[in-house]
Order: sequence, then C-alpha cells, then structure tokens
Amino acid sequence: MNPVEKPFEMARPTLAVLFLCVLIAASLWILRPFLPALIWATMVVVATWPLMLRAQRRFGNRRWPAVILMTFLVLLILVVPLSVAIATIVGNADEITEWAKSLSSLHVQSPPAWVADVPFVGWRLEQIWQQTATTGGTELAAKVAPYAANLTRWFVSEIGSFGLVFVQFLLTVALCAVLYASGETAAAGVRRFGYRLSGERGEGAVILAGQAARAVALGVGVTALVQSILGGIGLAIAGVPFAPVLTAVMFMFCIAQLGPGLVLVPAVVWLYWGDHTGWGTFLLIWAIFVGTMDNFLRPVLIKQGADLPLLLILAGVIGGMLAFGLVGLFVGPVILAVGYTLLEAWINEVPHEIDSVAPKVGDGAADRQTPA
Repeated sequence: MNPVEKPFEMARPTLAVLFLCVLIAASLWILRPFLPALIWATMVVVATWPLMLRAQRRFGNRRWPAVILMTFLVLLILVVPLSVAIATIVGNADEITEWAKSLSSLHVQSPPAWVADVPFVGWRLEQIWQQTATTGGTELAAKVAPYAANLTRWFVSEIGSFGLVFVQFLLTVALCAVLYASGETAAAGVRRFGYRLSGERGEGAVILAGQAARAVALGVGVTALVQSILGGIGLAIAGVPFAPVLTAVMFMFCIAQLGPGLVLVPAVVWLYWGDHTGWGTFLLIWAIFVGTMDNFLRPVLIKQGADLPLLLILAGVIGGMLAFGLVGLFVGPVILAVGYTLLEAWINEVPHEIDSVAPKVGDGAADRQTPA
C-alpha cells in the first residue's frame, strides 16, 4: 500500500463516525420536545401490553377495538388523575404557602392524659406536645413555612406551565395508540437494534428493560394510586379541609416514594389539636393501615414485572426523579436494571482459562492434593 494513501484511509472511517454522531445529535435535538411523551408512552404500553392482548382476545382477535379501549383507559386512569393532581397543586400553590404561615396563629392545647400511656413513644410525644403548646404555633410555623414554600416553588418550577404539561399528556395518549397498534413491529425493531449492538446479550438487555418498566409501573404506580385514593377517602370521612388538595399532594409523595404519612400524620395531629379525638383516632388507625400497605403490596406487584432487587427499583425511582424530573420515574429504574444485569452477567462469566486450570473430579492433580 502506498504510504501517501494511508492517512486518507484513516480519515474516511473517522469522518463517517463523526458524521453519524452529528446526525444522531441533530435528530435527538429535533425530537427533544417529543422525547418525554415518547418515553411515557413507551413505558405505559410496555407495562399494559398483556392487558391489551387480553382485550384483543375478548374482541375476537381484532386489534383496533382493543387499541381504542386501551387508549381510553390510559386517558381515564393515567392522564386524568395526573392532570387533576398537578392542576390542583399548581392552582393552590399560594394557598399551601399561606396555610403553612397561618400555623403561627394556631392555638395548641395541652396533651390529654392518655398520650403518656402510649407504648414506647408516649413520654417523648407528650414532651413535644407540651413544648409546642407552651410556645404556641409561632415556632412550628417558623420551621414548617420555609419548607412548604420551597417545596411548592420547586414543584411548580419542575412542572412549568400546566398547559404545556397537558399537551404532553395528550401527545402521550396519541403515541400510546400508535404503539398499541404496531407494538410487535416496534418491539422487533428494538430487539434487532439490541442484537446488532451486543448480540444475544444486547437483546436480553432490551427484554430486561421492558420487564423493569413493567415492574415500576405495577409496583410504584399502582401502589401510589391505591394509597392516595384510600388516604383521600380517610381525609374526607374525617372532615379534614382541603381533602382534594391533600390527596393530590399525597399521590405525588407516594410516587416519589416518600409515603402518605407526610400528609396523614399532620392531619391526625390537626384533628387531635382541634379536640376531635374520635376522628383523630379513626384517621390514625387508617393512616397506619394505608402507610404500611406498601410493604406487602409493592413487592408483590414488582415481582409481577421483573425479578429484580426491590432496593434497586426504589433507588432508580428516587434517583431518576431527581436527575430527570417526572419522566425519570421510569427512566431511572430501567437504566439501573439494565446496568445491574449486565454487570452481574459479566462478573459471573467464567473465562475459559479458569475452566481449564480448575481441577475437576477424577483429575490426577486433584487426587494428589487430597490428603491420604
């Protein structure tokens, strides 16, 4: 080969790779407004695909009636609750901040005698209650108001314009309908892409990503929906004001894996301070039931989607939300699940050299090492 031609042969693949990188970056930049909706739609369709196939069989193996039914269910079960929750929180952001500031005028009564008899924590609870009753609500408001204001401002800044969020939800529903109609074709294309990247291991990573998305949708989404609905019913029965707003806040807390206790426990305390002992006791028992039901409901639902460590899924949910916002609810666990499985497969892979050196049963070397 002529030495003069060698630099040109090296430049050709370099320029080709550079051109492909620029083309991919430009394509992602153009599709950037649609990526959150596409990710949401993909996760929803992957999680509910077995239900779509079951509905298709009920309609005599006809796809379009099942697609229409599943699209309507996505709109009714996913988009409407999220839209109502976000609209309620954003619309009452100022009221939430003012409510936190109004704690300074709250009159706290002395704790009843039975508080000290509560096992394990009675004496500590009585001490905190008595201290709050002595100092009044000023100190409590000074502690709660900054957190409530900062949390509300952070949520509103993360959500942005509610009109834009609602458009994203409608786009998600439309993309869900498209993916329901051509799910097999899209899945086959993604699996072929994974196979082209890393052979059978890449295809297995794609399948695992789908299982992780289904596990998050079932374990996190369904559990948060059940806990927030039951918690909201308890708040409404006990007569706590702003029950719809508190239910929406509780749903967001459950999605973020913070639990419904951040809403139910202050409501219980408010009822006791208002001398509503009966309703406070009822809501306390109901809060214990609702707050602990995720300990057995969420693991069962997650195991229905993927056999992955529960801690891995929860870390992906919380870390994904902090890193990518609301869409990170699904992106985080998928990335961690794929990375965890690939790392585990690489660690457990035994090289051929170790197999050839390791002694086997009946081998002379192994027999000589065995003591007589």
